[in-house]
Amino acid sequence: MDDTGTPSRERAFHRSIGVFSGTAINMTQMCGIGPFITIPLMVATMGGPQAIVGWIVGALLAMADGLVWAELGAAMPGSGGTYVYLREAFQSRSGKLMPFLFIWTMLLAIPLLMSTGIIGMVEYLRFFFPGLDGWRSHVVGVAATGVVTWLLYRRIESVRVITVALWVIMLVSIIGVAAAGFSHFDARLAFGFAPDAFGGRFFVGLGAGLIIGVYDYLGYNTTAYIGDELRDPGRTMPRSIIISITAMMVIYLLLNISVLGVAPWREIAASTSVASLVVERSWGHGAASVMTALIIVTALASVFTGLLGGSRVPFEAARDKVFLSVFGRLHARHGFPHVALLTMGLGTAIGTFFDLTDVINMLLAATILVQSIAQVVALVVLRRRRPDMPRPYRQWLYPVPCVIALVGWVYVYVSASVLSLVLSGAWIAAGIVVFLLWARVNRAWPFAPADAPSHPAEIR
Repeated sequence: MDDTGTPSRERAFHRSIGVFSGTAINMTQMCGIGPFITIPLMVATMGGPQAIVGWIVGALLAMADGLVWAELGAAMPGSGGTYVYLREAFQSRSGKLMPFLFIWTMLLAIPLLMSTGIIGMVEYLRFFFPGLDGWRSHVVGVAATGVVTWLLYRRIESVRVITVALWVIMLVSIIGVAAAGFSHFDARLAFGFAPDAFGGRFFVGLGAGLIIGVYDYLGYNTTAYIGDELRDPGRTMPRSIIISITAMMVIYLLLNISVLGVAPWREIAASTSVASLVVERSWGHGAASVMTALIIVTALASVFTGLLGGSRVPFEAARDKVFLSVFGRLHARHGFPHVALLTMGLGTAIGTFFDLTDVINMLLAATILVQSIAQVVALVVLRRRRPDMPRPYRQWLYPVPCVIALVGWVYVYVSASVLSLVLSGAWIAAGIVVFLLWARVNRAWPFAPADAPSHPAEIR
């Protein structure tokens, strides 16, 4: 116990996640139902089979950003991820503004990301229940969110077992759809590029396509949010991030090519359940039913692992007195942040009432400024101000990955829809106002000198 009667972090969390299970957590969150609902969007946006370029460029940005996460996460492996990194990098100059804004943004972005999995799951349920629309689809979405939250309401050891099992189901789903596509593969369809495929329209669509591609790779950083639960985090975190991005890039390319080889790209672009279409056309309705069921489970798996990591973010902030103290409570028996989990679950349920494209644009626009770009800056700042900080992993070819990540994120941000830019900007502005009110009440910066940054040992 610490001096406040709160269980210490060493006793609160159980370090039971290694490289294998950590990679499984990342990959399950990265994939989920993402490619099964975004392949049609990507093909339509890019205007043909050249959509594969969107996945490649998305992987390059994800890898560059993943190397930022790997160094920061290995050096500061506390639960909370970006929150911890921003606190260490900026607290000496701007108090708790940046970590506060990050938590504020995550209260919107994490549930939005999880809701995309639920929305996709409902779309595939329509394969079995064609009349599932309107209020019925909303009821199913809310119920599915409740089931996932209930599954997470337990110790990390049982969560680890469930996660690996769901990861296996995810891989079976992807392999099955890809195998169905390649069994009836027509190279003329998959690589039938129009004469102007890489002309002016290509570069116009690449920005919007990159938004979709980046969305499908999101989740490679999930282990950074559960650093207190990793075995040997300096080794486990970088390896789980790098391996998961590399593996998913190969998987996405194979899946996309196999799908494009089954039907004309315009038919794929118009499909709402493209995986079911591919399997049914290749192997029949029975096989499509089995594969659709696995995809539905995969969608639930992505929400499962996302809520697992996301619920740790407000917990870490509350423990450091940057957020409401109620989020710092651990379950008395099982030792997990149950208040944060329930709050994130509620936000996910609300997000299922909105359109998929709007949700994707909104969640990316909301996080790029406060998380992605700010985190690249944080790595550079810490390299300069804290050269003595222990770094079990140092970014390869520094600062090249930082530059690539920074340029890529700026490009994605300006490519987002105007509505998402306006709404995300309004959310961040509201967060600044709330922070100033909070700082005034608590006599924190800018109404008092900025706090000195904590030592890395205090957050491990």
